[in-house]
Amino acid sequence: MTIDEFISIKIFIKLLFSELKLNDDLMQGLDAMGFKEATPIQQQAVPVILEGKDLLGCAQTGTGKTAAFVLPIIHKIAQSEYKGVNTLVIVPTRELAQQIDQQIEGLGYFVSVGSMAVFGGGDGFSWEAQKRSLVEGVDIVVATPGRLIAMLGMGKIDFSHIQHLVLDEADRMLDMGFFDDIMKIIGYLPQKRQTLMFSATMPPKIEILAKKILNEPFKINLSLSKPAEGVAQRAYVVYDNQKDKLLLHLLADAEYESLLVFASTKLKVKKIHEMLKGKKIPAEAFHSDLEQKDREDILRRFKNKQLKIIVATDVLARGIDVDNISLVLNYDAPGDPEDYVHRVGRTARAARKGVAITFIGEMEQRKFAGVERLIGISVEKPSLPPELGKAPEYNPQAQKQEFRSHHRRPHGQRIDKRQNGRGKSEGNSRGDDKKPAKRFHKRKPGGQKPE
Repeated sequence: MTIDEFISIKIFIKLLFSELKLNDDLMQGLDAMGFKEATPIQQQAVPVILEGKDLLGCAQTGTGKTAAFVLPIIHKIAQSEYKGVNTLVIVPTRELAQQIDQQIEGLGYFVSVGSMAVFGGGDGFSWEAQKRSLVEGVDIVVATPGRLIAMLGMGKIDFSHIQHLVLDEADRMLDMGFFDDIMKIIGYLPQKRQTLMFSATMPPKIEILAKKILNEPFKINLSLSKPAEGVAQRAYVVYDNQKDKLLLHLLADAEYESLLVFASTKLKVKKIHEMLKGKKIPAEAFHSDLEQKDREDILRRFKNKQLKIIVATDVLARGIDVDNISLVLNYDAPGDPEDYVHRVGRTARAARKGVAITFIGEMEQRKFAGVERLIGISVEKPSLPPELGKAPEYNPQAQKQEFRSHHRRPHGQRIDKRQNGRGKSEGNSRGDDKKPAKRFHKRKPGGQKPE
């Protein structure tokens, strides 16, 4: 099957794990964890992987795609006599690396298969432990690109016998600029291998990467870019100064086991966290400035229901596997419509129910209109509580026309470079070949370059 051919899965019959003919010890682990029925992505992916074919799998978050590749790989490792690094899984974030490592440990509890999560941000002890596992040859390595390249640079790691390469959350890795790193890592691997690529979305750049590294892959496409059916979606149209009041109103009025609040920047995350603290509402802020041990502590408490609210940037839009997140709240409409799907995907996981609420600020209506075009529905927009005052009208088309009118220059007027806030010529702003003006920075003391 070529890359241009695909299977779009809409209706499934129930399939038991026992029908997939997996290793007996692996099945014992599944039984112990109470797993009986395979999800749609597992039904389709497991047999393909067991047959040794390359795979491009696209499915929403929370559909069980991690187990879809972990189960058949553990099965194949259990059947193999080779002792060394058998499988490399590359992921975008340390949280996702840890999550997959934990799932491998749980699913393979009764199988003698070992794994190691390799990621940055730890201390010297974690570096040594990760290096030792790679050098000695743990069965499955789950790694972020940056730390793995640093390890490979030591020259003591043998990936020449790897049989499986898995790229999970491949679209996210490309968004983060990891394309060159991925290709560099692949240069250390044997050409003869099974390659599996999983993604929550299917932008054109994923197709380009797939054509470079996959060999006639079987392609599975499960309802792209749509929130799970169990998510009840609502959006409030607000003025920016109404957001905090509405958040507090919803927290006082709603019943929820756990809540994820997403904001667009670290600064906003910190401000929302401080506001909640000031109102004596227990919450934690989660962003990239935190030390690794603090991140792990927050997630552990959240998973154990010791913490009800996390305020986070999109670093948590993927890579967190927590059951029964009952409410996801977008304090800001996400800039990329695909990010909405990932944020909302934190609730209603594994066919459960959940609620997703979005605040549409004054200048965010065009963004949210893009979300609605992507997911193919008009999200319900309730009225604001009366005590919050009047809300703006939801009219993204008018906002779009206003934006164009504001940025349109009078006929025949030439914009001088010096008046252009971006420091680019008019021609360069249109994408012509003129080069932007050079930018000069003062050097820091000691000859250091500015960050």
